[in-house]
Amino acid sequence: MRIGGLQKLTLIDFPDTLACTVFLSGCNFRCPWCYSPELVLPQYIQEQPGIEEKEFFHFLNSKKGLIDGVVICGGEPTLQEGLPLFCSKIKNLGYKVKLDTNGSNPAMLEKLLQLKLVDYVAMDVKAPKARYVQAVGFANDSGYYLAEKIEKSISLLKNSSIDYEFRTTVVPGVHSKKDIVEIALWLKPAKRYFLQNFRPEKTLNPLFERYVPFEKEEMYQMREAIMPFFDMVGVR
Repeated sequence: MRIGGLQKLTLIDFPDTLACTVFLSGCNFRCPWCYSPELVLPQYIQEQPGIEEKEFFHFLNSKKGLIDGVVICGGEPTLQEGLPLFCSKIKNLGYKVKLDTNGSNPAMLEKLLQLKLVDYVAMDVKAPKARYVQAVGFANDSGYYLAEKIEKSISLLKNSSIDYEFRTTVVPGVHSKKDIVEIALWLKPAKRYFLQNFRPEKTLNPLFERYVPFEKEEMYQMREAIMPFFDMVGVR
């Protein structure tokens, strides 16, 4: 596994669970607002020292009884063929697993669900279906079937027995209220959908660091418009 980093404790990323977060390197998207270029761009990944897998599991062994879960995020974790075995090793130590994914690899997601290797999945939905390839700057191929792959992952989660959430980082100049409604209509009905306000921090495209986030009131107006479609809609 290509491990790019480790956050030893998170209180907010895994609902109702004390957890650590392991960051896996590599991604097939090039979302310009991405906060983690060091996990996405090959030239930056090569510069990162990384973490050995045995070092990560040594850490997990030392934290038994102190934390209860592991958040696996990236980059895009489902691109790594060893992910099922990685999750299995974590589960065998008694930890719950949360996966953060962009939904572009439904075959891997389906395998993880069938093998009961994940307890919670958070899937990022980047844009309305018609603009998906344009929004994410798909890196690996033409992206012709990308929206269909995203749709397959949405369906897998909605029809699974595990907890899940969908979420969208709402970016000025990329998303409007109309876009959020279109995404909601694509997802509905579903359990949870979170709107995450863009933060002008370190971004893959430095120009986005100058963007001004939506006002809180605008975020809540978007939330109000889509509440009928979900069991719960939150703003972060």
